[in-house]
Amino acid sequence: MAPMKRVLNVGGNSKAIGLPAPYAGWQQVLLDIDPGGAPDIVCDARELHSLPAPQFDAVYCSHNLEHFHRHEVPRVLQGFVHVLRPDGFIHLRVPDLGAVMREVQSRGLDLEDVLYTSDAGPITVLDVLYGYGPEIERSGQAYFAHKTGFTARSLARVVKQAGLRHLFVATASFEVMCLAFLKEPDPPTRQAFGLPAA
Repeated sequence: MAPMKRVLNVGGNSKAIGLPAPYAGWQQVLLDIDPGGAPDIVCDARELHSLPAPQFDAVYCSHNLEHFHRHEVPRVLQGFVHVLRPDGFIHLRVPDLGAVMREVQSRGLDLEDVLYTSDAGPITVLDVLYGYGPEIERSGQAYFAHKTGFTARSLARVVKQAGLRHLFVATASFEVMCLAFLKEPDPPTRQAFGLPAA
């Protein structure tokens, strides 16, 4: 029997927040800077080089990369690569600032206008640009603020600079999603994540 695949969920807050369907049956290891969500590893994502390597088949990072300053993003991504096994991959999801800017322009929105409604409630233009205001106010924690932003093109560029050459980038609903592999993904992985055949 093949060993269970392992995914490092970086900045996922809590295991009560489910991972995407392709990770069903994987062992999830939650890493977060905030101990409040009971992560398996309490760690700043800028310090992943302190973890043993390689040990994960994937690193999943949803709406967390934008919480670092632009100059820190390469260090975070290099930490992701550090913990990956040789055939591993990174799965990133970030706000699509290109789509946000187009929507603001086309609808004539102001900064405090609602851009869309999520499970957490109304999301304003300011929330997407600078971090979810109610959470920042409630927690008093600066690490919930957004410190940089991405478009599909800028995210792909910084991921390639981290050494991942096999990229699949898509946009939808004010979000950029990027799957980035150290090696060409095999057919089962392509099928699981809905990627085109080689």
